[in-house]
Amino acid sequence: MKRAILIVLDSLGIGAMPDAEKYGDTGAHTLDHIAAAMPDFKIPNLVKLGLGRIDGVTKVAKENSPSGAFGRLAEMSTGKDTITGHWELAGLYTEIPFKTFPAFPREFMMAYEKAIGIETLGNYAASGTEIIEALGPEHEKTGKPIIYTSADSVFQIAANTAVISLEKLYHICEVAREMLVGDVQVGRVIARPYVMENGKRIRTADRKDYAVSPSGKTLLDHVKDAGKTVYAIGKIKDIFNGQGVSISVHTESNLDGVDKTIQSMHADFEGFLFTNLVDFDSKYGHRRDAAGYGRALEEFDEKLPQIMAALKQEDILILCADHGNDPAHTGWDHTREHVPVLVYGKEIKPGCNLGTRKSFADIGATIAEYLSVSETEIGESFLKEIRK
Repeated sequence: MKRAILIVLDSLGIGAMPDAEKYGDTGAHTLDHIAAAMPDFKIPNLVKLGLGRIDGVTKVAKENSPSGAFGRLAEMSTGKDTITGHWELAGLYTEIPFKTFPAFPREFMMAYEKAIGIETLGNYAASGTEIIEALGPEHEKTGKPIIYTSADSVFQIAANTAVISLEKLYHICEVAREMLVGDVQVGRVIARPYVMENGKRIRTADRKDYAVSPSGKTLLDHVKDAGKTVYAIGKIKDIFNGQGVSISVHTESNLDGVDKTIQSMHADFEGFLFTNLVDFDSKYGHRRDAAGYGRALEEFDEKLPQIMAALKQEDILILCADHGNDPAHTGWDHTREHVPVLVYGKEIKPGCNLGTRKSFADIGATIAEYLSVSETEIGESFLKEIRK
């Protein structure tokens, strides 16, 4: 009953990639800049696993006798978005990045407004929290949904659920997903519902992503095709458009995601559990809130022993990220960075330094080999290096 548990600490980059300059991300280092902003930063369990021993990490304590295997991964694919990162983790290479738009073409927007029966607001690149403050009053007065994008390949639709119901918001997102093809194809359409609380506009956990389907088979497909279970916790199902997923579990927050991961680990299954903890990215990275990001990491660190205690004899736990989102960087978008890999389990060799790997996909290749399923399209397994 072998199982692999992969938890993505969304956006926890650990230093700029060699090609970061092409993306405007020279000098980015999400983890180090968070640590530098936290005078009393305490993540003892991540330190014990070996986080501070990873190449390029300078602001986190170095454990002399790490309990896990550790290393960093370079991104082989072109881009720095969520889909590209997750797909590569699962063994799929993206050569041509998804298109981005500073604003969507007028012809498309006119056709879209006709399809949904109402005009829209916005249609420019912005921070999600800022644009609902700027355009929220007009939206709430007129009922027109707020459209915005970013440096990612996204078409985001924000709405106050007292004005546009959640069901209607999801529907107009589905319409957009059907229309955003060809020259205007984007990686994701994202529903961004919000509510008013004490005079403030607060985004809710009912966000929903409508992604394009993977361009080929991923680790998830290989595990499912082998008759094993694929648990998708958080937004994993959305990122893969449901492809290769056996069971999907919605989450409300990072800590809820951890709790539901642990609950799922107690279930009797063989296969792959894939969790995304999105708050690091959406609540702190994009908002350039280094202290908030640091506190969220401390909260995860406090819960980590519970995850480790839930591991069965043949389980392996892997922690990683999908891109960076340096809170000390300019703007509010992702950063092109290496990501960490930490591996722990009763049969994993402690203190194994994996160095710098060539692709995120080495994780997918390792899991595929461990679960004895078909090899991923790209990636080199490091299973033999970490096994006792």
